[in-house]
Amino acid sequence: MSDDQQAVTSEHDERRQFDRSRLIVDVHFDGSDSTGVASTKDISLGGLYMSTREHIPEGSTLALRIPLQSGHVILKGDVVYSNPGHGVGVRFHRVPEETRALMERELPAP
Repeated sequence: MSDDQQAVTSEHDERRQFDRSRLIVDVHFDGSDSTGVASTKDISLGGLYMSTREHIPEGSTLALRIPLQSGHVILKGDVVYSNPGHGVGVRFHRVPEETRALMERELPAP
C-alpha cells in the first residue's frame, strides 16, 4: 500500500469512531430550510447516513427523530457529507447518556 493510500485509510478510520449498524427506518428531519422524511442506510452512536433527494448542504444542523423498537429518540446533528439528490451523512451532537444506552441496546450488531 502506498503512503497516500495509508494516509487516506488512516484518516477514514479516525473519522469513524463507532461501528455502523444496518438499520433501515424512516427518519424525520428538520433544518437548513428542509423538512421531511428520509430513510436510513446505516447508523452508529456517532451518526447516520440518510437517503434523501433533498439538497442539504454540508455544515447544516438538523433535528432528527429516529424510531426504535421501544420508542423514538430525538437528536441534533451536523451534515458532514452531502451527495445531492442521494443523501447525507450526519454526525450527532452530544448524545445524552440515556439515549446512548437505548441506542446501544436496540441497534443491530454490525
